[in-house]
Amino acid sequence: MAVKIRLKRMGKIRTPYYRIVVADSRTKRDGRVIEEIGTYNPKTEPSTIHVVSERAQYWLGVGAQPTEAVAALLKITGDIGGTSTLKQPEPKADKAALFDAALKELHSEPKTDATTKKKAAKKADEAPAEEPKAEDTAAEAPAEAESTES
Repeated sequence: MAVKIRLKRMGKIRTPYYRIVVADSRTKRDGRVIEEIGTYNPKTEPSTIHVVSERAQYWLGVGAQPTEAVAALLKITGDIGGTSTLKQPEPKADKAALFDAALKELHSEPKTDATTKKKAAKKADEAPAEEPKAEDTAAEAPAEAESTES
């Protein structure tokens, strides 16, 4: 009997989740399996790979052939080739600490006065735009006249 280590697809449409299984090569992709030795979730960042290394080594030792996809996963975990290049996800922030920080911010004094549309309109009316003074326009006019005569 030819034994393969391959992926068994689980999950919904567009959200695949795979189990790494040992199965007879003649069975269906999602059919009967001999043993489940791990999981693989490509939708997380970074991809989540869990393999029971001891069982993977046993099945490789007795002659089970991994598919290309499983061989790539086993290389990442270090079961084939020796060194592991598996990336670990960043630890998530403590929800209680985030809640406490948000609560402190909520109860702290406001940093600025609240501005409403009415207040903003009044401020705009109080500070009209500055118009050029008559002296400035008179000084500019002779300079322009000299440049046109030349």
